[in-house]
Amino acid sequence: MRVLIVEDDRSMAALLKRGLEEENQVVSAAFDGPSGLELARSYEFDVIILDWMLPLMDGVEVMRRLRKGGNATPILMLTARDAMQDIVKGLDAGADDYLTKPFSFAEFLARIRALARRPNVISHVKRLEIDDLVIDPATHQVFRGEREIQLTPTEYKLLEFLVRRTGRVASRQAIVEAVWGLESEVEENTLDAFVRLLRKKVDQQHKLKLIQTVRGFGYCVRAREEE
Repeated sequence: MRVLIVEDDRSMAALLKRGLEEENQVVSAAFDGPSGLELARSYEFDVIILDWMLPLMDGVEVMRRLRKGGNATPILMLTARDAMQDIVKGLDAGADDYLTKPFSFAEFLARIRALARRPNVISHVKRLEIDDLVIDPATHQVFRGEREIQLTPTEYKLLEFLVRRTGRVASRQAIVEAVWGLESEVEENTLDAFVRLLRKKVDQQHKLKLIQTVRGFGYCVRAREEE
């Protein structure tokens, strides 16, 4: 199961992440509203854990934007706000469940498992396509024309992130945070090395090079040569 935690209390986020990883879950974390929204839009998660009070954009607004954009991933809202009107507001904004702080980790896990069992759109995700490159997010299969491309998990995450932003340039920092995590110590030359490996697999045998470098900033995917 893949879980996104959006929580500005870094110690709590770390505890939840560690606990979920001990349960063999794959966990990504963000510490403010816009970063959480970007990750939720860029990747497919089984469950999103969303704090209400977040910097820059609160959890309710993050939910509203996700739901408006058609994202139906189950959301568990975490908050110290336990008044009935707050609970109703959170559920009306798009939350599937609501857990008030403080809470036991056992209850937290039980609610996560319950949400993950609910039907959602992840198993029916549409394929991502640009020119003759096709990505199936449900199976993590990648094709260029008739040829299936075998990618490592990191290469796949990098390619999916770029393809979901087709035509938009992503900075090196944004890519590192999305692929390796906000607190990762991955250096930019590591990212550049992965891009080179990805290009060998995706672009090397094709005249049209989809993975483009924007000098001094980052990378993007687009179906035309960089001018």
